[in-house]
Amino acid sequence: MKRIGVLTSGGDSPGMNAAVRAAVRKAIFHEVEVFGIYYGYQGLLAGNIERLEAGDVGDIIQRGGTKLYSARCEEFKTEDGQNRAIEQLKKHGIEGLVVIGGDGSYRGAMALTQKGFPCVGVPGTIDNDIPGTDYTIGFDTALNTIIEAIDKIRDTATSHERTFIIEVMGRDAGDLALWAGLAGGAETILIPEVDFDMEDMIDRLQKGKKRGKKHSIIIVAEGVMSANKLADMIQGKVELETRVSVLGHIQRGGSPTGRDRVLGSLFGARAVEVLLDGPGGRAIGMKNHQVVDYDMTKAFTGEHDTDMSLYTLSKELSI
Repeated sequence: MKRIGVLTSGGDSPGMNAAVRAAVRKAIFHEVEVFGIYYGYQGLLAGNIERLEAGDVGDIIQRGGTKLYSARCEEFKTEDGQNRAIEQLKKHGIEGLVVIGGDGSYRGAMALTQKGFPCVGVPGTIDNDIPGTDYTIGFDTALNTIIEAIDKIRDTATSHERTFIIEVMGRDAGDLALWAGLAGGAETILIPEVDFDMEDMIDRLQKGKKRGKKHSIIIVAEGVMSANKLADMIQGKVELETRVSVLGHIQRGGSPTGRDRVLGSLFGARAVEVLLDGPGGRAIGMKNHQVVDYDMTKAFTGEHDTDMSLYTLSKELSI
């Protein structure tokens, strides 16, 4: 394999640039030409492809977002779209592809691999919801962004003696809410992995109020319900003055943490090694602090493991 491509797809995450940089420079180190595909699969279909040199990925490791940009592409989900994508890749002499993104990006990569075009997936998503890897690129940065917001909101909650409900991202996974809630000292954490118990939450709020607690923080993952809906439910049950903060896309931006820069570098470099050595259809991840590669289909058929011991601990510490 003498020529490979790299693209980022789906939602951006801090550390994607580190992965792009690593993939490009690792390939060049092995005397392999690298082509950047701009705007994900949409750009692939449009032929928005250009060769990248080592200098083209300089000074991006500290930047959030993705140098290659990203976009959604419904057309690529069709067989005709996938065939056109392969035609574009062959037109540019590209023999393999590194795909950096989440679940949808992996499905596109697997579709190309099944059509005979080798792809390797790199997990880039703040949601940390890809089965087969303990951590995804961007999770740590988003986590720290949320914690910083919790700390600031708690100052206001204390000053005005209010209950704040903070809605965080994560899609159908509760990792962001769980880790941020524990690190931020939240009194209640609601995640999709645990059935919502309204009575338990109200009981905890009332117990806190009886022992003199004048404010509290509730973290709700978007996969459970909206913060506004939860606020309405609480106000119908107990007399507490509540305020809502929906952090939104601020969680996806910002300069990546050192951990995400290292993770992106490790994953991007390993992806090139795996692509050069095999037929594709592999995904890169981290298990027990070791970088691994595994069958990409596990990302669709497996289940993401949430550390429920953290949830138990959070309830014990927020009495």
